[in-house]
Amino acid sequence: MEAQKLTELLRATIDPNPEQRKAAEDQLAQIHKIIGFVPTILQIVMQTTLEQPVRQAGAVYLKNLINSSWSDHETKPGEPIPFSIHEQDRAMIRSAIVDAIVHAPELIRVQLSVCVNHIIKSDFPGRWPQVVDNISIYLQNQDVNGWNGALVTMYQLVKTYEYKRFEERTPLNEAMNLLLPMIYQLMLTLLNDQSEQSVLLQKQILKIYYALTQYSLPLDLITKEIFSQWMEICRQIADRAVPDCSHLEDDERTEFPYWKTKKWALHIMVRMFERYGSPSNVVSEKYQKFAEWYLPTFSSGVLEVLLKILDQYRNRVYVSPRVLTDVLNYLKIAVSHAYTWKLIKPHMVAVIQDVIFPIMSFTDSDQELWESDPYEYIRLKFDIFEDYATPVPAAQSLLHSVCKKRKGILPKAMSTIMQIITSPNADNKQKDGALHMIGTLADVLLKKALYRDQVESMLTTYVFPEFQNPAGHMRARACWVLHYFCDVQIKNPQVLAETMRLTTNALLTDKELPVKVEAAIGLQMFLSSQDEAPKYVESQIKEITKELLTIIRETENEDLTNVMQKIVCTFTEQLLPVATEICQHLATTFSQVLESEEGSDEKAITAMGLLNTIETLLSVMEEHPEVLLNLHPIVINVVGHIFQQNITDFYEETFSLVYDLTSKSISAEMWQMLELIYQVFKKDGVDYFIDIMPALHNYVTVDTPAFLSNPNRLLAILDMCKTMLTSNPGEDPECHAAKLMEVIILQCKGQIDSVIHMFVELALSRLTREVQSSELRTMCLQVVIAALYYNPQLLLSILDKMSQPNNEPISSHFIKQWLHDTDCFLGIHDRKLCVLGLCTLISLGDAKPQVLSEVAGKIVPSLILLFDGLKRAYESRAQEEEEEEEEEDGDDCEEALSSDEDEMDEMAPNYLDKLAEFSKTKGAASGFEVKAEIKDDDEDSDDEAEESVGDLNETGLETFTTPIDDEENDSAIDEYWTFKEVITALSTQDQSWYSLLTSNLTPEQAKALQEVVLTADQRKAAKESKLIEKQGGFAFPQTTVPTSFKFGS
Repeated sequence: MEAQKLTELLRATIDPNPEQRKAAEDQLAQIHKIIGFVPTILQIVMQTTLEQPVRQAGAVYLKNLINSSWSDHETKPGEPIPFSIHEQDRAMIRSAIVDAIVHAPELIRVQLSVCVNHIIKSDFPGRWPQVVDNISIYLQNQDVNGWNGALVTMYQLVKTYEYKRFEERTPLNEAMNLLLPMIYQLMLTLLNDQSEQSVLLQKQILKIYYALTQYSLPLDLITKEIFSQWMEICRQIADRAVPDCSHLEDDERTEFPYWKTKKWALHIMVRMFERYGSPSNVVSEKYQKFAEWYLPTFSSGVLEVLLKILDQYRNRVYVSPRVLTDVLNYLKIAVSHAYTWKLIKPHMVAVIQDVIFPIMSFTDSDQELWESDPYEYIRLKFDIFEDYATPVPAAQSLLHSVCKKRKGILPKAMSTIMQIITSPNADNKQKDGALHMIGTLADVLLKKALYRDQVESMLTTYVFPEFQNPAGHMRARACWVLHYFCDVQIKNPQVLAETMRLTTNALLTDKELPVKVEAAIGLQMFLSSQDEAPKYVESQIKEITKELLTIIRETENEDLTNVMQKIVCTFTEQLLPVATEICQHLATTFSQVLESEEGSDEKAITAMGLLNTIETLLSVMEEHPEVLLNLHPIVINVVGHIFQQNITDFYEETFSLVYDLTSKSISAEMWQMLELIYQVFKKDGVDYFIDIMPALHNYVTVDTPAFLSNPNRLLAILDMCKTMLTSNPGEDPECHAAKLMEVIILQCKGQIDSVIHMFVELALSRLTREVQSSELRTMCLQVVIAALYYNPQLLLSILDKMSQPNNEPISSHFIKQWLHDTDCFLGIHDRKLCVLGLCTLISLGDAKPQVLSEVAGKIVPSLILLFDGLKRAYESRAQEEEEEEEEEDGDDCEEALSSDEDEMDEMAPNYLDKLAEFSKTKGAASGFEVKAEIKDDDEDSDDEAEESVGDLNETGLETFTTPIDDEENDSAIDEYWTFKEVITALSTQDQSWYSLLTSNLTPEQAKALQEVVLTADQRKAAKESKLIEKQGGFAFPQTTVPTSFKFGS
């Protein structure tokens, strides 16, 4: 491959002339498959004499080609074989890529490291074990560039295994046996050199160690001795002084290599403590002993350094935000352990006053952003992805944790807060910090009687006045604090009235956008928590709604869409006149969000929120068909746009909208939509079948005559089911497809004879391939059982035609499998269909298949088993319907921990053992012995576990109802009564067959059979009395009631 020609083509790909660029790209596309092409690109990238942009263009092209075509692709029969880079070229790349990374400038190294990552994923250890030797050779040389390249490559190797399970990490652990001691020695060398270049290499080593240990700590590779060495390195780096960086801007300071290296050292320490070093709270039982060693070994040294960093911060020495975040996160974990709590307890009040309070106060940079870009201010305050970039959430979390968990800290924190709030000298920024702390502690305060009783007074005295504060951020903070106290039990209704008035007023009249946003969220919280709240805003609800729609459009804030959903649900009747306007506004805002490209993740979340709000609007307007008539065209436009543009990110929400649009009736436009759904499914919708299913169920069941009036509708849905059952999408979607087939058969009884054979063949052919779950097996059987119930003669003739001569008839095989799997049918519907199917089967008279005589003795026991399951399922459902949640609001519900107590994590592996030990210790302290044992429910026998699953009154798929599930209908089919009629008829009309069915029953089975018959009579009587009640009740003769009574003679 001629390097000069390729160089010119790469140069042309960055030409300002679009035609030149296009021609070069087309030519590269034509020649990229030629052997020798890929190594020549790498050669060009490494030519130091070439200008940087051309080398960079080559590096990007190489990266894209390796990402798309490095691995051998699987080919499907009849399809062209996709291009893969030839093995000869791959071998040349593998032999040269590490050298290339070592010698490349930074911008090109970034691209090449992505290439290496992809190659390692594909070829290590099998085709490329040499990468480990390549790294080790450069690590042993004294060349700094060599170290850097080797560390970059090693990082990609470790990243490949970062989240893999312990048992999948063997190749990495074997490599690290060689490499880990090398980077440790290199780190010791580098620690003596404080140059920027050295510090960047230290950072890279720490990133490697973090990626190696953050998800799984390999204790055989990292012994206690090795772990201690690395912890000491992290401690030293966390402790060492950082050169002065006051000349840098704030955003440049956070990128200062010395602070970034310190950040990674702290990352490691926090991660080791939270995952492996917290006794009773480790990620796996295997780390419990390690944690018991970690706590006393490292706590004192680590906490000494962390408190020193906080001391620098309180003395106004710069500490980077991410370092501060990690320090606070470490302390938060330490609060839970008695050992570490004793070490930090003497400093805690100072930490609250001098660290947490300043961090939680409004800053100059907050003020600058508020004024210059309120939209960005709102985005940052509500963006959970920004939580790590600022120490504020970590400060909140530590404050909350220590006040909730440790005795005596809450009163001290509140004393600090009240001093600030009541001080005449406190400025707005300090007041903001104090109110921020109060709101953070709201749930803790509301659980303590001492504070709970004073909350109303605190709100009226210190929070309400801030709504008049000229500083916008204080008005926003007032709204914020109120929303955190929304669960308070308000004794004085005037306080609630004033809360709602102030919040509504802030939303409607405040000039500052962040205030409006906080007010809207406060409004939502009070509407959700206080039953009396809606009446105070009802008269202004239209203005509130319009204002809310405006700020949703302006801010594109996801949280505000939740506010809108709450308002729509609460004030449905009042919003009827403006429902169409609301819907149109939401739809237009959705289009606007789609068109703007910045911050795609956040936009996607907002767009989903808007779709969910539209769905809420449709749901609450369900009882108002005249309103729905106007909403549907707007929503259909939104749905059509998403499907036509194939915006897969929103398919889930969009299929929910289709469900709502078809839940009561199906318009001509929505029948057209079914065609579009079918096209979407065929193009890229296979992965969304479970999301499509509720809408398809509507199409089949809501207007069945219209569904059947056009044969293409049935054939389209059948083709979708066929695709699911023949393309291995996973067993859950396959179960849904089989369920939909069963629904169609039961829904269209007597109307689809010509296609029943397609349903049956599809279900049975799926059973001939491997089935892992009993759910899919029973679901496929149910399709055939539904066909039997639909028309037994038709089914048997289909099965006869499918049978091969000299083989067991398929009907025989099917019936045996069915009876064998009776215990796998769960829930009410599946068992009921089984009963109806078996009743149909045994009443076929002379037309019954021969195999029935062979299995006759199993049929009634199977029915008894099904009825037993049904009885439990019906009882379970009745119990669920009766149960009402009771909430008790006890005084001082949560007791804080003494200094010598550890917090216990309920999710920890040995939680129950710890709880038992704790109970015995406490009992002994109180003078009595605790003998009761605490056992885990999960430790009971397997039989019990299985039985509890069998009691399920509803399986996941039973929400897709069929005519046999309609118990409210006067002509509803009752499986008990059906069985009684069939068995009674057989006992008189076909005694020999009846005898064959029942002669071998055990006394227990005979008794169970009698109970089923008795239940049938009871259910029939209950149904009849319900019917009489429905028709107006029992008629009693009218008698005159005497006005006075005489007792005795």
